[in-house]
Amino acid sequence: MDRPGTAINPVMRLAGCLALFLFWLVPSEHIRAQDRPTRLNVWDIHIGAAAAEIPDGFVNYACGTDGGPPSTPLANFTDFKKCRPDANGLHEVYFEYDDELEYWARALDLKAEIKMYAGTTAYEFPVVASVLFDDAGLARGERLVTDPRQQLSRDRNEFWTMADFIRHRFGDDGWECKDLPRNEGESPAGSYFIKNRCEKTLSGLQLILEQRYFQKKGQQFLDPYTGKPRMDDYESGTRFEMYDAEFLLRTTGVK
Repeated sequence: MDRPGTAINPVMRLAGCLALFLFWLVPSEHIRAQDRPTRLNVWDIHIGAAAAEIPDGFVNYACGTDGGPPSTPLANFTDFKKCRPDANGLHEVYFEYDDELEYWARALDLKAEIKMYAGTTAYEFPVVASVLFDDAGLARGERLVTDPRQQLSRDRNEFWTMADFIRHRFGDDGWECKDLPRNEGESPAGSYFIKNRCEKTLSGLQLILEQRYFQKKGQQFLDPYTGKPRMDDYESGTRFEMYDAEFLLRTTGVK
């Protein structure tokens, strides 16, 4: 997929596509793990990096909406000032993973690689990913929110469990967690009611993690009027925010 604001030499693109095609023709058992093609992901972006220093290996840049769908399209991360600052004075830039490897994996029906390269993900969970820049263009924060818009290998009823993978990534110990109060009408989804918030400071990072699995007011698995099942009537999600611990937060998007 061509990135906004860039022009790709057709010959170079054709050569790259041909090389990738020839690579996939090699039987997978003959390909060493270190030789498999890779693509950039959210963990390749580091807090403190300047917008101009982050590799332009992503696509569909846009202004973020507090972990929601993209808004104003951008050329790349360096366009961050086009995004209105949030309550912390940070500019949220949404991005997606490059889909070229997924495209070729699907063309050759390589199921393991399709799963590996499908969508914008963290631990195979579909996510809305964004970077939060200060006015000087330094990455002061990153945000991941499970994304029900992407239909990938993980079912939505598993989305709340992504928090467990993130806790493990940064070490299972040292998190300060608390259960959040139920709002009016909230009830368990089946036998579970999960609504919590955890925080941890580690290696100059402030980590904030929330997971949810419950039914909101009015949500029911059985329609009271028609008697038909409404199996998607529940909330399930993980929200993760990571900030420079030296940056003074006035508020966070985690609710």
